[in-house]
Amino acid sequence: MAVVRPFKCVRPAADKAELVAALPYDVYNRAEATEAVQGNDYSFLRIDRAETSLPEYVDTYDPQVYKHAKKLFQARMADGTFISDPDNCYYVYELIMNGRHQTGITACCSIDDYVNNVIKKHENTVEAKEYDRINHVDTLSAHTGPIFLAYRSNEIISAVVNKVKEGETLYSFTSDDGITHNVWKIANADDIKTIQDAFEQINSIYIADGHHRCASAVKAGLKRRDLNPEYTGEEEYNFFLSVLFPEDQLMIMPYNRVVSDLNDLTEEELLESITGFFIVRPMDGPFAPSRKYTFAMLLGGKWYELEAKDFIKRVTDPVKKLDVSILQTYLLDPVLGIKDPRKDKRIAFIGGIRGIKELERRCKRDMKVAFAMYPTSIQELFAVADEGRLMPPKSTWFEPKLRSGLFIHKF
Repeated sequence: MAVVRPFKCVRPAADKAELVAALPYDVYNRAEATEAVQGNDYSFLRIDRAETSLPEYVDTYDPQVYKHAKKLFQARMADGTFISDPDNCYYVYELIMNGRHQTGITACCSIDDYVNNVIKKHENTVEAKEYDRINHVDTLSAHTGPIFLAYRSNEIISAVVNKVKEGETLYSFTSDDGITHNVWKIANADDIKTIQDAFEQINSIYIADGHHRCASAVKAGLKRRDLNPEYTGEEEYNFFLSVLFPEDQLMIMPYNRVVSDLNDLTEEELLESITGFFIVRPMDGPFAPSRKYTFAMLLGGKWYELEAKDFIKRVTDPVKKLDVSILQTYLLDPVLGIKDPRKDKRIAFIGGIRGIKELERRCKRDMKVAFAMYPTSIQELFAVADEGRLMPPKSTWFEPKLRSGLFIHKF
């Protein structure tokens, strides 16, 4: 049973929403974040990455950064940039990218569901990366970046969402990257009950994107519990901000790989060494794989299709049968000597949103071989998470990215 609650949302005034909405804090390094906020005093990135308005000698994780974030947030509350809805509501959040609509429900989920594995993970988190967001969330007493969650499609929830989308939007704008963002409020008591009851019948919800943000929100809530032994479980810090999407609304893009050397092999030796595992087909030019078990390889300026041989395709283990696992097990490790892709500096990962041209650019600049992947499916993600297993690093790339600042949950 999943607990998915309406909440009293802090959100931008209608005329400020487009200016406030920002990409997640972790898609930028410090220099990029500093550049991104130039010319827009309202960008929520100024609060999410408060070091952007502090001197460079101040460390990104210095306590004064979080204090400054709180000061900026309070100032925006005071000047009317943000308003507080008085009632507990859900919100419909639609993103449109290249004509494809992706619609979810903004709500609050239970930290107990995370702890008890109703909310399932498919990636490990790194404690050092959690530390930053725990401090940010705890200092602001607010969740500022929603967690991207997925669930198996539900007709009852979809019917309410489709009805609400026929009404007037709270926000409707197109961001600089061409993504259209539409938001509606679900305030009708019957609709709220219908959605809440429907989620109570759902046994599993999955983290699609934002494992570190989720873990940080949960740990911040657990910290508040430790400070309040008399807690009831109903305090707002027991719930974290999320946008939940049905599986049929989601598209996963590939997470491609590039490697800086051939592990002392010639191009001919590399091609020969993989023929025991893959059928190798020279191609006329750049392409992206069109089916599972196939890979596009760029080597020496030439493109090849690699297709896993039948004995590999017969593997049934949900992790081992992933294309990212197959490439790692049968090529990156035994041929190129990359034992741990999380630590090996010879490999880099390129989000699918950057396309095949980025692989060509990197191979001309600083890499020797590139691999374009067929994207992991949402069903594969569910299967791995349902078994309590973890995917290899960099298995999925979700687009479009949820914007921060459109919805804030105070606690």
